Amino acid sequence: MEPRLAVNKVALLVGGAAVAVAALGLGYKYSRKPEELVRVGVVSQLLVHPLKSGKAVSVPLAECLKMGLKCGQMQDRHWMVVKDDGHMVTGRQEPRLVLVSLTCERGSVCLNGPNMTELRFPVQQPDHPVVNCRVFGTDVQGRDCGDEASRWLVDFLGAEKPLRLVHFEAHMRARKAANMEPLFSPNEGVAYPDCGPVMLLSQASVKDLSSKLDKEVTVERFRPNIVISDCEAFAEDSWEEIQIGSVRLRRVMSCGRCVFTTVDPETGIISRKEPLETLKSYRQCSPKEKHIYKSDPLFGQLHSVKRTGVLQVGDDVYQVRR
Repeated sequence: MEPRLAVNKVALLVGGAAVAVAALGLGYKYSRKPEELVRVGVVSQLLVHPLKSGKAVSVPLAECLKMGLKCGQMQDRHWMVVKDDGHMVTGRQEPRLVLVSLTCERGSVCLNGPNMTELRFPVQQPDHPVVNCRVFGTDVQGRDCGDEASRWLVDFLGAEKPLRLVHFEAHMRARKAANMEPLFSPNEGVAYPDCGPVMLLSQASVKDLSSKLDKEVTVERFRPNIVISDCEAFAEDSWEEIQIGSVRLRRVMSCGRCVFTTVDPETGIISRKEPLETLKSYRQCSPKEKHIYKSDPLFGQLHSVKRTGVLQVGDDVYQVRR
């Protein structure tokens, strides 16, 4: 073959391949359904729960990371009370845990509770042992926070047996959310939450529930991370994907409710009745979802984080439609 003919043939092949790639990209671009962002509400509260079952911390803004909300050194459900054998202790067993405030200030953890002297200790305690813990039957690690924190918790809760406070650190292996709820992606990791990294609830849904009760309840009773206002009650049930600022959240499943909702966040008293009984009367899942939720009533939505970023109170909430 003559050199010029060979060069022309190669150029033709390369050019043809380039055209094919361009056409494929163009086809992909136009085959995707265009996105439409529809405003559905506004962020009215951001709540971080640094201590599992502990008091909520209301913040004006927070980072929304793959493992949940973070404000300064406070990360959602990154501290937990455990028994000596590492098994978790929550408000289901110790209702007064909801009165314990854990915050972080200038590198220190601050523990506070009614009629208790504040206890401070370093967030980072590398000399303390890492212990194996259990959360709903799944293994996870935690850094022991020391004997003073242990004594503080035992004194406040009036516990008959020793309790320890543990801290999940960045280098530790996260629990797989899919091990608790198979609807989550196998790659979804969490520290000490029950399952998902972000729980969202609307103010209107709480108002709707309160209208059916003898005594009103607040959003804090249901321990959401993101509270939405300026929407209809239970509108959040239909938001499969939302955008808040640069953050993208994907709805995974509804939040099935348990006896913990009967703990009053203001008093730490458990009734074991309301508002759970009322929720059961009108917030049951469809028959085809019984294998997921069983008899647990549904209230709020669990989300995974598709795109991280910063959330602020006052941010508009957009539903992503395609």
